[in-house]
Amino acid sequence: MSTQTATPKADVYERVTHAIVAALEAGTRPWLRPWDAAHAAGPVSRPLRQDGTPYRGVNVLLLWLEAMEQGYAAPFWMTYRQAQALGGQVRKGEHGSMVVYANAIHKTEIDRATGEEVEVEIPYMKGYTVFNVEQIDGLPDRYHATLAAPVRSDAERDAQLDAFFAATDATIRHGGNRAYYAIHFDWIQMPPFESFHDTESYYATLAHETTHWTRHPSRLNRDLGRKQWGDAGYAMEELVAEIGSAFLCAELGITPNVREDHVAYIASWLQVLKDDNKAIFTAASHAQKAADFLLARAAPHATEESERVAA
Repeated sequence: MSTQTATPKADVYERVTHAIVAALEAGTRPWLRPWDAAHAAGPVSRPLRQDGTPYRGVNVLLLWLEAMEQGYAAPFWMTYRQAQALGGQVRKGEHGSMVVYANAIHKTEIDRATGEEVEVEIPYMKGYTVFNVEQIDGLPDRYHATLAAPVRSDAERDAQLDAFFAATDATIRHGGNRAYYAIHFDWIQMPPFESFHDTESYYATLAHETTHWTRHPSRLNRDLGRKQWGDAGYAMEELVAEIGSAFLCAELGITPNVREDHVAYIASWLQVLKDDNKAIFTAASHAQKAADFLLARAAPHATEESERVAA
């Protein structure tokens, strides 16, 4: 996955998909990164650009995977020129990591049928190289500052996380021994809180099911062609929920967990990814939209709560 040069357009989908497939075949889920990093930017974080802006979509997966493979704890990534502009220097022999940039070119053409000028949009994607700050000497201290990871009790509910999920307005029911989203009834079913091994397992599972909840026609109306249990559409929806919940967990400071009932999905994910080298881009895009939707839905409630506390 590491590279020192920009990747040609035709290569990007294939190379990214190959990296994700290789990770899955090795038993690693690239959306479940090591959460023991104790950086001042936050003990749990999406990969960040040099200005602190979080990466999005498939780039999050690529950089999480690279961080796992190389053991990087710092969340910051930057190009060679950005490092130089900050007074830093990439160490000799270090190899960069690929991220992708998608955009579109707009141009005017003559419509053959009407003879009139029309504007057409030509999408494109290109790869470029970034380096983790742990590969760079001479950067300002803020890029390397560390902070002791907070200690949380795994025996109590987290009031802030409870407030977040309540603010989404999802109907969450408790009981039984299965976690799932029932789209026909539009509710999330969760086992009792006390039945989870620890606090974070409960909230990570809830994040997964809440990501499924966004697919309802009244919300994101996500239809990936799912017809029955185990088909390609089912596998894609589970992949979206896995990645989307990982994105959400990164924002909320939750350690994602590997659910035993999801281990069987890996084979179907591999098949989907091998059949379509754009599938991981599609899944990551839907996952990002789901996470954005949930965060935006809860944000107004969080603002109201902080205003009440300030008052």
